[in-house]
Amino acid sequence: MTVHIGATPDQIAETVLMPGDPYRARWAAETFLEGAELVNEVRGMLGFTGMWRGHRVTIQGSGMGMPSLSIYANELISTYNAQTLIRIGSCGGMQPHVGIRDVIIAMTASTITSPSSGILKELNYAPCADWGLLRAAVAASEGRNSKTHVGGIYSSDVFYAERPDLDEQMVRHGILAVEMEAAELYTLAARHGRRALAILTVSDHLQTGEALPPEERERSFGDMVEIALEAAFSDGPAD
Repeated sequence: MTVHIGATPDQIAETVLMPGDPYRARWAAETFLEGAELVNEVRGMLGFTGMWRGHRVTIQGSGMGMPSLSIYANELISTYNAQTLIRIGSCGGMQPHVGIRDVIIAMTASTITSPSSGILKELNYAPCADWGLLRAAVAASEGRNSKTHVGGIYSSDVFYAERPDLDEQMVRHGILAVEMEAAELYTLAARHGRRALAILTVSDHLQTGEALPPEERERSFGDMVEIALEAAFSDGPAD
């Protein structure tokens, strides 16, 4: 057990999906996993472990923002030996061709600052996804109803940002969407030699002001979860 995850080491799988919202973790576990069992509820941050097509999977909530995700990812890696960590979450679209409900597979995750900034100091580190996971996710996305985009995203350390000048430059430089966790996940995975990827569903749009009502978000996130699961086990045997 760790400070924030109350599971025993044998209760956490090597493959972990990480939604920010603990209730989304419960929805995903109940919808996609067989025999899902609650393995963590410390501070209400729910985690479940079950089976998907013969593979053992944990779905653990990570909270909102890079500091919160960093806590859970660090504990999953250091204590529970998680090898593959895939963020599944929502994001805000930034490009005109990116629509509500579209799926974004994040190749890179730019950020101004993250919990790892104190270690990296003056280095302008470029966090990126694991290539094998990225390639498998792109393959898994083909033929689905959701339109999929692959490219760079922005991981913000604030939700209520007031930098229209920064938004303008990100749009200019092709950033597809904004969220709050992926850059730190990619950095931690690189540091510890693990595989990481972020697969996101566009729930709102910074340019158009469109947004999915809360009751429609879960129904729109199914493709994202399926892509994540297929990518995680595209070339490996069942546990």
